[in-house]
Amino acid sequence: MTTAPDSSAEREPLPSGDDAAYRPFRPRVYKFRQIILWPVQLIPRQDGAQIQRHWEVLSSPAGNLPWREVADEFTGDPAEFSERHYKEFVTFLPYVQRFLYGEGGPDERSVFGRSSIKVFRRQDVAQARVVFPNESAATLFDVVHADLYFFHDLDVAILAMEIAAEDLSLATALNAMYRFGRAYPTHWEPSGRGGHCAERVEWLGRGGEVLATSDYGDRQKYLAFVGEHRIPCVAAHWRFLLEPLALHHSGERGGFRYREIEYQRMPVMAWLAFDDASRLTRGDMVRLGLVTRPGDPETLPYSERFLIDFEYRYCNDRYWDQTRPHDWPSTRFMSNGHAFVVVGNVGDAFFTDEASGVLGQFRHQHFLLGLIAHFHKAALLMLSDRLVVALARLDIHGAESIRRFKRDIRQTMEIFLRFTHRYWFHEVSDQAQTRELFRMWSDHLGTDGLYAEVRQRIMDMAQYLDSDQLRRQAETVIRLTVVTTLGLIGTVSTGFLGMNLIAEADSSLPLKLFYFVLVFVPSLALVLYAVAKSKRLSEALETLADERAALGEKLRAFSSVWSRKRARRRHKA
Repeated sequence: MTTAPDSSAEREPLPSGDDAAYRPFRPRVYKFRQIILWPVQLIPRQDGAQIQRHWEVLSSPAGNLPWREVADEFTGDPAEFSERHYKEFVTFLPYVQRFLYGEGGPDERSVFGRSSIKVFRRQDVAQARVVFPNESAATLFDVVHADLYFFHDLDVAILAMEIAAEDLSLATALNAMYRFGRAYPTHWEPSGRGGHCAERVEWLGRGGEVLATSDYGDRQKYLAFVGEHRIPCVAAHWRFLLEPLALHHSGERGGFRYREIEYQRMPVMAWLAFDDASRLTRGDMVRLGLVTRPGDPETLPYSERFLIDFEYRYCNDRYWDQTRPHDWPSTRFMSNGHAFVVVGNVGDAFFTDEASGVLGQFRHQHFLLGLIAHFHKAALLMLSDRLVVALARLDIHGAESIRRFKRDIRQTMEIFLRFTHRYWFHEVSDQAQTRELFRMWSDHLGTDGLYAEVRQRIMDMAQYLDSDQLRRQAETVIRLTVVTTLGLIGTVSTGFLGMNLIAEADSSLPLKLFYFVLVFVPSLALVLYAVAKSKRLSEALETLADERAALGEKLRAFSSVWSRKRARRRHKA
């Protein structure tokens, strides 16, 4: 375990040209962990199938893929089940436990079955070598793991990548938080560097070989891709990391395709152990909590008026107090929805303990909180996108298109119902701080409002389909009623005259068949003609039943049944 250095040890001076703002000693980040959570939307492999099972491509033995399914600690040897796993498990409420871990063990005898999450881990990427702007040397991060999470029933996957480093300057740590998780540049600097991105990112293999390199500076490539496909192009190193998933509309071959579901800045989680966190200024804290670029610690990245309630809105200070002595590690938790940041001192053994301390909680319990919160938002955005796609594909003049639209809407409604009952919940834990952190995270992401909005849209679509079905049924009833009314005339007439108008009961079979056909064909033609004219006939009958209508108006209503001019007007309409 790294201990806090002596206070007299030399620390990195602040790189600034402003002598008035120069501070001779700056706190250093002696231990650093960062997790990015990148949700992507998976393109269905088969149209019409509700459950796609994209993960089966990665679990296939063919292809020699670098992904391997992560073994579930709950289905392995019980002797290997540690206290760390137990503490993680009991953090959550029972329905969240079933979502995350399933129930019943390997024999799956429980009615709840296994977990609805599938996790695959990439085996070949060991380190990330990153060059940040205004830094002469590259920074080397260890890749602790790169996992891909799939969720049963939903076309959503989340890439979770954890990196680690030691003894960083605060500026480098802020750069890593701000620039590392960028799917593509937002613009280009005059120097050609991608805006808000690192200068260069390289994935290194276990032997130190370069596996992939970023291409943020290839301006023409990004412009051409967006100009042709109207979707952003993802940087080369992230595309490599997700293989065999292929970017939608790209020319790459892959087992299945994905597209971005939010925007280019990937959600981030960070844990920072400082030599002395009390030396952090309010400007430092704001930059850490809101994940901004490095800057002068004596200034704020935004106006004072904008940040007047920063501590109230973005900080959980249950264990943060710099004004008086206490017997617990001084730890500040900050969340703005996009980012979750934990700050403490490297000298606090509990803060740096990976098994049962704050670091262990950050990597497991807090990570799962972030996974659930961002999964909720990604799933709701995916469902909203499916509604848009269904409407975009609708051709109101095509019978097949209308049938497909109805099928897509009903499937989306069924998926939403399964999401609601399997995955959606407001409370995840009875532990006070865990509950507070999840609520703060979800509130900043706005998932409650998004859920209500998506639910209302789906219900509106379902209500429209139901009302349209009722309208069609009502029209059918009206037409059948018109045909029945016309048939009533013949029924009454034959009943009054007697059923045996032609007494041929003792005639030969051919003659009986002749009379049958002679009556059947005109009757069939009359019924079909009545069905064809049933809409106009129903309108005419409605006019006839109107006591306020004049005789001439009633006659015109009946004559309009056979009016070609009226038929042409209806056809144009």
